[in-house]
Amino acid sequence: MHVRLLAVGDRQPSWVDDAFANYAKRLPHEWKFRLDAIATARRQKNDRSRRAVQAEGELLLSKLESGEQVVLLDERGRELDSAAFAARLSAWLADGRDLCFVIGGPDGVSDAVRQRADVTLSLSQLTLPHGLARVLLAEQLYRAHSLQSGHPYHRA
Repeated sequence: MHVRLLAVGDRQPSWVDDAFANYAKRLPHEWKFRLDAIATARRQKNDRSRRAVQAEGELLLSKLESGEQVVLLDERGRELDSAAFAARLSAWLADGRDLCFVIGGPDGVSDAVRQRADVTLSLSQLTLPHGLARVLLAEQLYRAHSLQSGHPYHRA
């Protein structure tokens, strides 16, 4: 079983990389958790076309495995509290297929990526910088694992 994050944006501030790595190293080794980042497509100033979103979408789709469960993280997705996310993660892991979380680019994801997703979740109703979304996902994965294993990290 592999769990990974596929995200648009290959250059993040050092604090994002540090915080993400801090939580990622706490995750179970059997998940073989990793981040696969793709470059953000170039955008022209005042370009309202969906060209960049389509280009990023094609790259995202090319990086997804055919049998993977895909969880799209998007502001329009369903919100879960930490306990519900932990329960959902348990079900995904019990399914036995590899699991891939996807964070799109600054303008969202293409319809094709949206259609490929098995589930669409929102991390918050707040608009988050993409780097912070990465950190938040890694922390929530660690929190979910802590809940599943009875570790005292989660205190509700």
